[in-house]
Amino acid sequence: MIRARILGTGSYLPADVLTNADLAARVDTSDEWIIERTGIRKRHIAAAGEFTSDLGTAAARRALDAAGLASADIDLIIVATATPDQTFPACATVIQHKLGMAGGVAFDIAAVCSGFLYALSVADALLTSGAYRTALVIGAETFSRLLDWEDRATCVLFGDGAGAVVLRAETGTGSNQDRGILAHRLHSDGRYNDMLFVDGGPGSTGTVGKLRMKGREVFRHAVTNLAAVMAETLAVIGLTPADVDWVVPHQANLRILEGTARKLDLAVDRIVVTVDAHANTSAASVPLALDTAVRDGRIKPNDLLLLEAMGGGFTWGAAAVRW
Repeated sequence: MIRARILGTGSYLPADVLTNADLAARVDTSDEWIIERTGIRKRHIAAAGEFTSDLGTAAARRALDAAGLASADIDLIIVATATPDQTFPACATVIQHKLGMAGGVAFDIAAVCSGFLYALSVADALLTSGAYRTALVIGAETFSRLLDWEDRATCVLFGDGAGAVVLRAETGTGSNQDRGILAHRLHSDGRYNDMLFVDGGPGSTGTVGKLRMKGREVFRHAVTNLAAVMAETLAVIGLTPADVDWVVPHQANLRILEGTARKLDLAVDRIVVTVDAHANTSAASVPLALDTAVRDGRIKPNDLLLLEAMGGGFTWGAAAVRW
């Protein structure tokens, strides 16, 4: 059996930092209010002239360095983003050019906060089919450019950043002890469009629009859907939450992370939490958290990881990965 194994991770956060105190000077909120309800302490904001492709390229280069590979070794790039530099061409092709690549295939996936999980699943399918050998999967966002900075319910929640992984097709035994992606499950339900969306677009208003969210409803659906898809993914390979070494979740809200853990009877100290340091970076948050835990040594060879995310659409998914 062919497995798509993660050879390296990388991430990038813009230099500009916006703290809760900074936000309290702009809107009716406070550091205590934000921390209590979300766990967020700060977020990074892309500078003027710094684009999603710049963030994604920086994360990709770090992932390539970690994998010991060059951009010429890559034959597939998939970028998950809701904030591409342009309506078209794809952000992935811009990153492809910035990496100095003239060959291979590059395209974007739009599934908002679930985008990295969607992109990872597509890359897994393409690598294990034999169509490609080595892939870059990137989650990159400049979500700050979609925010209404007068809406305290949403502007405190999001930040900018990028994360990337390098995947390579390798031969496995077919057991759940193989290193690489073992299973993934994806879902979507368009009935909930009006709970988390951007109120504009090139095909409707001709504008970018701003993010709108019904926070309480999103929270309720997130905890239920994420717990269900995590259990579903583990069941595919005959494992249970007790077998999981680390959960690497979408970093949306600390309460969601804790609520999901309780539903699956997972120890909170087995969850990688980075939301305090960079807020919700949408499609970038899972690879950002993964890179953090790999580089600080928490994640070790042969650990079983469970990645999960949910975003607008609604879209949601999970993936089981043997490190």
